[in-house]
Amino acid sequence: MTLPAQQPATEAGDETKPKRIALVASKGTLDQAYPPLILATTAASLGWEAGIYFTFYGLDILHQDRFERLRVASLANPAGPIKVPNLLGAVPGATAAATKVMKNWMKGSNMPDVPEFVQMAQGLGVRFFACATTMGVMGVDETDLIDGCDIAGAAAFLDFAADADVQLFV
Repeated sequence: MTLPAQQPATEAGDETKPKRIALVASKGTLDQAYPPLILATTAASLGWEAGIYFTFYGLDILHQDRFERLRVASLANPAGPIKVPNLLGAVPGATAAATKVMKNWMKGSNMPDVPEFVQMAQGLGVRFFACATTMGVMGVDETDLIDGCDIAGAAAFLDFAADADVQLFV
């Protein structure tokens, strides 16, 4: 189903304030990295202000040693790229196979890989907020993150999200 064209990025009569989207990314698997990046880059390309708050495993999307190696598991993922019974999803190599299938799907659809998507999002001005509390809990240091991330506590992100027209937990 194709949706109608977007509405203008500003309210009628208010040309100074663009729409804003605030997203929360809490999962760091390959299949969960795409939705917030797609939504944020689409919003930014429409002239919206966009920000993603990366918390818990979502921090892997910003982690310079992990974001190129995100995986998708077939185990307990009935909608995953390889539909197999859970028992077979636990077989060694199933995660690697599911990840390869999904990467091929994305490449075949001319979708950028995650590092490219992150770079594209940053180029469009999407703000990346790394959860300060989660960083402490998971032992992630600021130097572990890709360049261009804001370290933010929940209160700082909630302040950003309070002014958002759209708030989504992805």
